[in-house]
Amino acid sequence: MALIECKEICKNFGEKVALDHVSLDIPEGKIFGLLGPNGAGKTTLIRIINRITIPNGGEVLFGGRPIQQSDVEKIGYMPEERGLYRKMKVGEQAMYLAQLKGMSSRDAMNALKDWFVRFGIQDWWDKKVEELSKGMAQKLQFITTVVHKPSLLILDEPFSGFDPVNADLIRKEILRLKEEGASIVLSTHNMESVEELCDEIALINKARLVITGGVDDIRRKYGNNNVELVYTDAEGRHTEVLPRETDGSSTLSAFISKGVAINSYKELMPRMNDIFIKLVTEGEDKQ
Repeated sequence: MALIECKEICKNFGEKVALDHVSLDIPEGKIFGLLGPNGAGKTTLIRIINRITIPNGGEVLFGGRPIQQSDVEKIGYMPEERGLYRKMKVGEQAMYLAQLKGMSSRDAMNALKDWFVRFGIQDWWDKKVEELSKGMAQKLQFITTVVHKPSLLILDEPFSGFDPVNADLIRKEILRLKEEGASIVLSTHNMESVEELCDEIALINKARLVITGGVDDIRRKYGNNNVELVYTDAEGRHTEVLPRETDGSSTLSAFISKGVAINSYKELMPRMNDIFIKLVTEGEDKQ
């Protein structure tokens, strides 16, 4: 079931076309990757879903009905351009943003204290935001995005600025939030994160939707139908790349009949990074 349905979304800024009849569904309870090169239209679509920008054409449905301003409280949005008030104290900033999303003072305080402990920044409650390192400021931004338990999370480059340890912390939190029922839109250029986290993706290039679907389905579609066979014989361990048979039986049977031990047999699929480059480059060649 789709939590968000974008239907024929169009958006112009003067003569510049930012989105050209883009239609896609964001599934409920899944992690959805929104991909595309810089300037493709991703941020414009995100801003339309958040009702920050109004489309020139098309509509956005939230839970099957036209999205309303009251639905924005159910969305947690962390933009790529981080926005914190540097002169405010960390705790005051977090409380202010949580209450903007409809939380009571008491609920906000309890939830924020838990998050601050989880992220190891409890000692920074009374410090000013400008005293935070970039990584700690990123943690604070993430916390204020998710603290009100939104049904939809939109995270724009959430790993930007994090070292590997804290990037892994954020990945684990994203997966935990998914397990708790959140629907998550992940806008990123990090294709490894897409493969690791995303269930489905949409690729936008030059204002148009290029492809959408399940990550594994898309990787399989752009594969070369080969398999990797690793086996051991009297001479040692070997790896061979072979054409994939319909059911794999004839390929395996031929090797088994030779008396070799089969160590592994797996389908070879292209990486999302290669598919991204291929589709974007093909789109440029057609211009």
